[in-house]
Formats: sequence, structure tokens, C-alpha cells
Amino acid sequence: MSGAGGRERGSAQPAPRCRRPWRLLALGLLSASSVLAAAPGAGAMSKEEKRRLGNQVLEMFDHAYTNYMEHAYPADELMPLTCRGRVRGQEPSRGDVDDALGKFSLTLIDTLDTLVVLNKTKEFEEAVKKVIKDVNLDNDIVVSVFETNIRVLGGLLGGHSVAIMLKEKGEYMQWYGGELLHMAKELGYKLLPAFNTTSGLPYPRVNLKFGVRHPEARTGTETDTCTACAGTLILEFAALSRFTGTSIFEEYARKALDFIWEKRQRSSNLVGVTINIHTGDWVRKDSGVGAGIDSYYEYLLKAYVLLGDDSFLERFNTHYDAIMRYISQPPLLLDVHIHKPMLNARTWMDSLLAFFPGLQVLKGDIRPAIETHEMLYQVIKKHNFLPEAFTTDFRVHWAQHPLRPEFAESTYFLYKATGDPYYLEVGKTLIENLNKYARVPCGFAAMKDVRTGSHEDRMDSFFLAEMFKYLYLLFADKEDMIFDIEDYIFTTEAHLLPLWLSTTNQTISRKNTTTEYTELDDSNFDWTCPNTQILFPNDPMFAQSIREPLKNVVDKSCPRGISRAEESLGSGPKPPLRARDFMASNPEHLEILKKMGVSLIHLKDGRVQLVQHAVQAASSLDAEDGLRFMQEMIELSSQQQKEQQLPPRAVQIVSHPFFGRVVLTAGPAQFGMDLSKRKAGTRGFVATIKPYNGCSEITNPEAVKEKIALMQRGQCMFAEKARNVQKAGAIGGIVIDDNEGSSSDTAPLFQMAGDGKNTDDITIPMLFLFNKEGNIILDAIREYEAVEVLLSDKAKDRDLEMDNMDQKLSENDSHKQSSEETTSASQDVGLASEEPEGGENSDVAQPDSLSPAHADSDSVSISNQDSYVPENEASTQEPECTQVDNQPQERKTETESDSKADWDNKVQPMESILADWNEDIEAFEMMEKDEL
Repeated sequence: MSGAGGRERGSAQPAPRCRRPWRLLALGLLSASSVLAAAPGAGAMSKEEKRRLGNQVLEMFDHAYTNYMEHAYPADELMPLTCRGRVRGQEPSRGDVDDALGKFSLTLIDTLDTLVVLNKTKEFEEAVKKVIKDVNLDNDIVVSVFETNIRVLGGLLGGHSVAIMLKEKGEYMQWYGGELLHMAKELGYKLLPAFNTTSGLPYPRVNLKFGVRHPEARTGTETDTCTACAGTLILEFAALSRFTGTSIFEEYARKALDFIWEKRQRSSNLVGVTINIHTGDWVRKDSGVGAGIDSYYEYLLKAYVLLGDDSFLERFNTHYDAIMRYISQPPLLLDVHIHKPMLNARTWMDSLLAFFPGLQVLKGDIRPAIETHEMLYQVIKKHNFLPEAFTTDFRVHWAQHPLRPEFAESTYFLYKATGDPYYLEVGKTLIENLNKYARVPCGFAAMKDVRTGSHEDRMDSFFLAEMFKYLYLLFADKEDMIFDIEDYIFTTEAHLLPLWLSTTNQTISRKNTTTEYTELDDSNFDWTCPNTQILFPNDPMFAQSIREPLKNVVDKSCPRGISRAEESLGSGPKPPLRARDFMASNPEHLEILKKMGVSLIHLKDGRVQLVQHAVQAASSLDAEDGLRFMQEMIELSSQQQKEQQLPPRAVQIVSHPFFGRVVLTAGPAQFGMDLSKRKAGTRGFVATIKPYNGCSEITNPEAVKEKIALMQRGQCMFAEKARNVQKAGAIGGIVIDDNEGSSSDTAPLFQMAGDGKNTDDITIPMLFLFNKEGNIILDAIREYEAVEVLLSDKAKDRDLEMDNMDQKLSENDSHKQSSEETTSASQDVGLASEEPEGGENSDVAQPDSLSPAHADSDSVSISNQDSYVPENEASTQEPECTQVDNQPQERKTETESDSKADWDNKVQPMESILADWNEDIEAFEMMEKDEL
């Protein structure tokens, strides 16, 4: 399969010529499904089962949407654990995440066209009236230009698109007079001040009332923005111009795209993650297809589809060729450096790259789409959800999962492209996991930690805007839809824009500026649509044959990519030394270090320190290998410190009406029972002790015996509290923080330290909850009296009997249950899930000493180590793969294949290595600290 338009090279059968640019979508996605859906032996899902699953999606959407409208509207988002709306300024700040909130009923606007896709036209009409009547876009609030564009402007335009469609059909929206479009235009003008830069790249934030540079704007001092933030505007802004006839919006979006294209790294044709909006200098020079860049690539291809401008397709194809050359290491997609694209920038992937298989389907490059999608699905089957980031050997790197829809999006596109019923089963798994692990009485809660199953009190607007849309379309037949979905293109937020905009109000010159910057390789482009007869042989086993080698890639083996050197030299030279293989006692390894310019220093305290001087390397290639080795060692050192921490624990409320749905993340103790070694955990009813601080003999032992004791932090050591409740007969203990209002939303995970003495006498499990989360249990006691919890290393599956009881309660008394559980729904304890503890250095001189689970690791020094091979992670983490060479190698030689770009074959002069040294170290340090 070729990556250029999806056509097999040398084939005698040509692909059909596209008469209209958007037929790339129609032919590439739909023709194959009609060919393969009924293929013998394909194991097609029955029509009844598809309909059942489609109806289940509708019920899930109703559960989320109704709870938002009842408990949160007109707030921007629903907090599903505490059953209330999230209003910016009234909740603890979550940093940049809150920049999406603008006090403009975000979730309702983001959900408008989803209502129509799901055939809820009456609800849509009511929602539009609410938006017109209630939403104010003139708030004195600073918002993200990117998020406001894709969610709010996109939501208004998507709502307008389906509103005029319904009005033309003659049954609904007959009163509609373009009010949503007027609001979209108003918002567009409020975003324009952000573009007041010399480069044309927008500021990352704007004040809806005062703009950017106004004295009261509280923004306009930023210098950097992400590539996706500046490059994901063209669909919404061009649609606004085409709808209104006002060209300025499309002009500004095009100028930003032109500038990014001009600033791409010329030799690799890659772009970095963040860019200076004034100078155009790349601030972060790592490049991938995930967070920070993702939708820039998506919008280049979709801008061609929607607007018919050839230059966008040429740019996309140029970038795509670079992605497949450097970043794609099937089935992995690993970030690289834009100026040294053979050098991996990190050893983990973020979950946002899950959109990329869907984009590859639109491109017509199906094989790598199937491979990457299958790898991601195997990760999901292991963790129930896709972690925010995971390593190349599929261990959790960032444990959160905010119910992102990108994987569902790619599943939908792959099913439409291949017609393979396997992808219906994938969708079924997504539905089951959402209902089993994320569903709570007031909606669906994001996962705070996929390993423990704990929840976070958030339900982002994109969950309603995208997840249910893609899942419903996955199972819907054409007759289930009230309009033809093929007449629209999806934005990155899954909003619908009509394809007829390509011929409407074309006020922008279509001068092809792409070729002004580069000479394009014509072999990289096909100006024809993907031919489904060639893409998908009439063989139902086509997709399965690609997936099969990846079935056990996560659980039983590590993916081994072919090294770049091996790729061009056959067997190739011996691969460079990897940090995880290094042993300080191995003379051969020490010789390799010396060749790479790396010195090994034995410190007086027994630690080993590594220092690299590139000028001392034997060659520029060895210096490059040394740079990679040092970066790996920094990551490995950090990883080892993380592995020393006790993992987070879970407090799961299992009694009525929670039935295990509510999971709180708890801080562990450095003493008492190790819950990771007790598979069943410790289960019991909770009881409040007297005295509440637990610092003296318990006066109500009859109430505490055989129960889990609740006590307050303060006035004595944690170990003393544990001994007192254990003596009273308690089977476990939960310490609740006495700092009023403390919450895991704003504080890192802590661990309870001992008292400096031997704590072997403490045998019961002890866990710590912050004040806000502890009050959830106390509130439940006041409401229901008897509250039973499970203390464990991770959340357990709910009992089938509880599931059935919960389902009956939901069906027979949903309204009553909703109101009852408003006061008892819970919030999980947030945690910095992969941060090392204070360990024995924890201060034990003060009462209630806590070991903060946080320590920075900028040094490559490792204590008492002569081998850098890390131990397995704690029991809540996945065991490492035993295969040593589990990542593609980056090293190049002078004899590599001439098929690579010319610069790849040249040995860089030492001056070049030295010139890049400082900026590379800065980039590595930044990558160590970056967040999604």
C-alpha cells in the first residue's frame, strides 16, 4: 500500500478521477463498507444487535445530557460526582484546562449538532432557543482562542448548519432566522484581536470583552503558542466567511497557516510543538502527531476537502511523507526532533494521537491506520481506557483519562472504510467500559487513574460533542439518519460543516503559495480518489491479516521496530548502547561511553554520575548517540524514582445506592497492611471514632469493632492513630485531612509516614483522604447511615447482583434516584499518579507527618547502582517487557540507503553537533516537565 493517495504503485487499474474534492471522503469511506459488510465469513454483527447498541448509545447520551441540563446548565460543564455545574472562578483553578470555560454554556453549544445526529430534533429546537435567549458572549473573561474556536464557534456553526437543513425539510425550525450564525459572527469578531501580531499567528488567549492588549484584558503578554492552536482555525473561520460573505475571518486563518508552513523545518518538513508568535522561532523542537500538533495536520487535509484549494493538499502530503518517514515506527508513532528526525525525542506516546488512524483513512493509507488502531485497542483492553500517555512498552506514563473521543473517531472511520464488523465489536467494548467504569448517578465521570479506576469530578463538553456522535454513527444505518451525513465534513470537535460551502462566497484568491517555498516531489501526490477496489481486495480477511500480528503486542511481547540502520543495511551494524542495558561494571560498556563522549564519575556517597562532553566523542554520530543515551538515562533515572513510591490506593463505596460506582483515590501509608498483596482488599462498614482525632484510647470500641474507622488528621502521629483504632478492633482506618477545603484537585498525592519507630505491630490497612473527598463519605453516612466501603489497591468490578439492582433502580425510579444521589455523589481524590515519595527522608518529627509524593529528578545520578536496569513497577503498574531492544534504533551510518533525504546520508560536522547541544538539552528538560 502506498501512502500517496492509497493507490498501489504499478497497478494497471487506475483510481477514478475526482470531479469534486469532497469525493475523497465519500469514496474513501463508504464504498468499501458496501463491498465488505456482507462478505461471507466476515462474522457480521446482526442488524438487531447493531440497533440494540445504537439505542444503548442514545440512552447513555440522555443520561449525560439530561444531568447536565438539570444539574449544571447554564454553567459551562457538569461536575458529575457532586452533581453541580462548573463555574469558572467558583471552583479551584485547574490551570490551562479552565481556559475552555467562558461562562457561555459551553456544553450546550458544543452539543447542538449532536442532538440532530441522534435524531433528537425537538430537544435541538429547545436547545437552540436556550442558547439564543441565555448565552452571553461579552463576558469579561480570558479564554483559549483554540478551544473557543473549535468548541463554541464550531458549535454555533454546526448548529446553524443543521438548523437550516431542518428548516428546508419543512417540519422543524421554521421560526429560525440565522440567530446562531449572528452569534457566531459576533464571536468571530471577538477572536480577531488575538491575531494582532506581526506574524499573523494568534495569541493563545483573548479576553472576550476587552480583547488582547487592552489594560483590562489581563492577557496579551504571551510569546508562544502551540502549532495546533494556531493551525486549527481554517475550517471554522472559512465557514464563517462563506456563510456570512465576510472574508476577513478566512483571510486571518489562511495567513496563520501560511506562516506555519513557511517556518517548517526545511530539511525534514516537520513542525515543532510550540512556536514564538512574534518571531516564528520554534520554542519546542520536538515533533509528533499528538498533543500540540495533531489537528494542524487534520485541518490541512480537511481544508482541501472543504475549500478545494490544492495548496492545502500539497502541504498535507509533504508533511505526511515526513511523518511516515520519521515519526511512524509501526505500530508506534514516536516524537522526534525536527532538525534531527532520526533521533527520538521521547519514549512515550500521548492519547491524542489516537485520532491519526482516522486521518490516515481520509488520506487513503489504510494499512498503518489499522496497525496503530489495533495497538491502541490492545492498550485499552489492558486498562479499560486509553491512558493520557503510555510508554513504548505500554506501561502507564500519565494515568488520567478524561473520556477522550479520538479512538472512537478512528474506529468509526475504519469501519466505514473497511466494512469490517470487527470495528463494531471495538465500539461495543467502548460502550461497555463507559457504562461499567465511568457511569455515575449524575452523568459520566472522567478517570483520575486508569489503574485504580478512581474518578475525577469532570465531564468535558467534548464528551457530548464527539463521543456519542461517533458511537451512534458507528452503529447507525442510512435509514436511521434524518439527513445524509456524507454532505458534511467533521471539524476536529466533530461539528458538521456542509460541503457546499466550497462553492459559496469564494472571496479568497486561490493562488498556490506552497510551491513558492519548496520544490515538491510529484511522486508523493495522487490527484485522484482512493480506489476502494484496490484499497480493499474482496477479501474479508484483509484487515484481520494486518491486525493479527499485533494481537498480543501489549500483554505478551514488546513491539520491536526495525532500526533505521537495519532498514537500509540489512542486518546492519551493532545497535548503539541503550540506557536500560548499561552496566557500570561492564568494561565494554565503559568503552562505548568513552567513544560517545560520556564520562562516568563515582561519587563519595556511592552514587554514579554521568556527564557528556560532545567534543570528546569519537565522531559526530557517536556524539549524537551519546546525546540520546543521556536523554534516555534522565528518563530512566526519573522512572526509577517513580517506581520507589507506594502506588495510589482506592476507596470504593459499595453500599446502596453507590454499588461500587464511586471510587476515591487515597494516599497510602508506609506502614500497616500492604493492600497490593491482599487481592480482595479490606471491606467493611465505616464508623466515626471517639475521640475523632484518634490520638488517645478509643472510647466507643463497640461502634468501631470489625469496622473501618474514620478519624481526623492532627495532634499526633499517623502510626499512633493506627495503633489506637487497631486496639479498638477496627479492621482498617481512613484518615481525613483537617485542612478545610483541601482537595486532590489542587494538591499532589501524599503518603502517611511512620513515627520513626518500628511499625511492624500495625497490621491493618490505613489510607488518607483529603478534606473534600473525606466529606463525601461523611455526607453519605448522614444520608444513608450504613455506608460500606472497600479499601484496595485498585477499584474492583461491581458485583453482577449490584449491577442488576442498580439497573432496576435506574429504570424504575430514575428521577427519584437522581435527586437522592445529588447529595451523596462523590468526588475522587486527584493525585499526581507517577511522582516519587519522600520515603525515609520524610519528616517524622512533627505530628501527622506526610510524605509528599513529589520530587524532581533533573540529575542522572543513581544511588548505589552499577546497573541501570530498573526493577518492575509496583503492583498497580504493568510489568516491563523482558525484550531488551523494544524501541526502534535511531543511529545512522555513512552507508545508508540513498532513498532517504540527502541530508540523512551526510555525517554532520562536529561544529553542528556543538551548536545544537544547548538547545537539545533545553528541549529534553522541557519534555521532562511538559504536560498535555
